[in-house]
Amino acid sequence: MSEGSRDAVPTGPRAPKPADVCLSRRGFLRAGSCGFGVLASGALLGDPSRRPPGPHFAPRARSVIFCYMSGGLSHVDSFDPKPELERRAGQAMPVPVERTQFNNNGTIRPSFWRFRPRGESGIEVSDLFPHLGDCVDRMTVVRSMTAPFSEHAQGNLFAHTGFPFSGHPSAGAWMGFGLGNAAEDLPGYVVLQSRETSAPHGGVANFSSGFLPGQHEASLLRADGEVPVRNIRPAEHGRLQRRRLDFVRALDQGLAAELGQGYPALEAAMRNQEIAFRMQSAVPDLVDIGDEPESVRSLYGLDSSDGRTAAYGRQCLLARRLVERGVRFIELSTLAANLGGGNAANPWDHHSSLERGHGLMARQVDQPLAALLVDLDRRGLLDETLVVFAGEFGRTPFSQGSDGRDHNPYGFSIWLAGGGIRRGHVHGATDDLGYRAVEDPCTFYDLWATILHQLGLDHERLTFRFGGRDYRLTDVHGRVLTRILA
Repeated sequence: MSEGSRDAVPTGPRAPKPADVCLSRRGFLRAGSCGFGVLASGALLGDPSRRPPGPHFAPRARSVIFCYMSGGLSHVDSFDPKPELERRAGQAMPVPVERTQFNNNGTIRPSFWRFRPRGESGIEVSDLFPHLGDCVDRMTVVRSMTAPFSEHAQGNLFAHTGFPFSGHPSAGAWMGFGLGNAAEDLPGYVVLQSRETSAPHGGVANFSSGFLPGQHEASLLRADGEVPVRNIRPAEHGRLQRRRLDFVRALDQGLAAELGQGYPALEAAMRNQEIAFRMQSAVPDLVDIGDEPESVRSLYGLDSSDGRTAAYGRQCLLARRLVERGVRFIELSTLAANLGGGNAANPWDHHSSLERGHGLMARQVDQPLAALLVDLDRRGLLDETLVVFAGEFGRTPFSQGSDGRDHNPYGFSIWLAGGGIRRGHVHGATDDLGYRAVEDPCTFYDLWATILHQLGLDHERLTFRFGGRDYRLTDVHGRVLTRILA
């Protein structure tokens, strides 16, 4: 095949026309010689125009684990100590305050938890996260994150896609498009869920491939329960199913040759059919943790008396197993505490009873996430796996009502670990009250530019033409946060 031809069959005889397959025995036999393997290898090796655009340079990381804290974790109660809140407790805010989501603003409210220096770095973390505090020497804590939205759906979509409305590709889809799928039998983008989880506000659009080819869409995988993926168990014998799929592939391949260029959805469907077939054996093996030692299960909290801790711990353990199998992007999902406004879609959203609600949520994720960092590190995987902990915004340093906090997008905290990120480092700062970022303010554009950079991708060169313009994950913004790189 010539390199300039985008739609010719890479190897073997001419692709059959639909009429050949339906009416001619010879056409049927010719179609049968052009199975999945021929097209898959040809698409990857024979046609340069279909290869991933990256990497653009040597990567520091090969996988990302996105620990998304939907709802708005309070930074002034977790990773951003503010002694000034103690000194001014009960007073009115001394600076102008923007309108909040519910505009039921009270006085300055100190942290519900004590902060203390942790690790050799001495980075202060509150007692809300005792286990993660023990891992602070593996992290860069960014205390100057900002967001342009204070509403959950817009905030979630923006954090995932760089745009505040549906229809745009998620970061995981962009990374699959940019680098291809390194896992042979699993999708490149997996969202892990448990029985009591759901997509953040904004829905499955947070995990969409948008206008990118459909094979980059996230696959939702239940970490618990008998069926991790719906219809994963074949309804017919493997060899019969293989023959049936080969026949369908031959028909699709012939149609693709007839239609010519401009039908990426058909190619994506063929790719998805093949990966779905392979997943039938790969997924049950993935979720069968019988080969994991009891010490590892206990480390992740699978034996916890708190069912939410055990469920999130299983997600974290499966995330490590997915990284080992070459999956490019994995997102974890928290379970609702159902208290103070938090629900399945935004479980960290505590407009009241924040101390109890945040306490329940932190108990769910603290031990499992710390175990994930420790386990990746001791297996030599943390250096090539970038772990990201973030939500869509933070919470106010003043109370909402008597015991809650409202949304605050003007300055909040996230952290990153592994994948060439500095260890035991703090980047940026909010003001003395924890209200606004005042030192090295960062955006989600900067975050994704930095993550792409660590994967070997230039965020300005990773583009896709759609609707007459070139789009990218970082839109027309973003800068690599070079100060947090090792």
